[in-house]
Amino acid sequence: MKSILFIFTCIFCSVYSQNPITPNAPAQDLSCQKTDAEWRTQLGENAYYVLREAGTERPFSGLYNNHYEQGFYKCAGCDAPLYDSDNKYDSGSGWPAFDRAIEGAISYRKDNKLGYTRIELICSSCGGHLGHMFNDGPRQTTGQRHCINSVALSFVSSNE
Repeated sequence: MKSILFIFTCIFCSVYSQNPITPNAPAQDLSCQKTDAEWRTQLGENAYYVLREAGTERPFSGLYNNHYEQGFYKCAGCDAPLYDSDNKYDSGSGWPAFDRAIEGAISYRKDNKLGYTRIELICSSCGGHLGHMFNDGPRQTTGQRHCINSVALSFVSSNE
């Protein structure tokens, strides 16, 4: 069942992946730069695969997919704040979804790896791959869905 849902999600996402913004490469003056060896030492295997090799975790497998505590989400690579929990919603896609990022936290880049154009979301501080943006999000807000890999995130509760 999850395989069928994953295939449906991929097809659905490809149809609705057009974006009105002009994507740009991440800033050249990244504030958090490390060697590949340093990233491998710091990050676990899955986080390295996603953040440094632009991989994707399996749908419905991530820690933050069904997580709705108040607080904010940070980059698992550099601890830069990325998303406020107030902007998280259940997209049904199997990955955490947000309708917007904290201003300036995300860079956008065209991604044609699957044969069609998607908008890749990258941490502006360390250049880590987070996920992709689609225009099938909540129409009452931004209309955007930032589809993010849980393993690329850490969470800080408002209670801390």
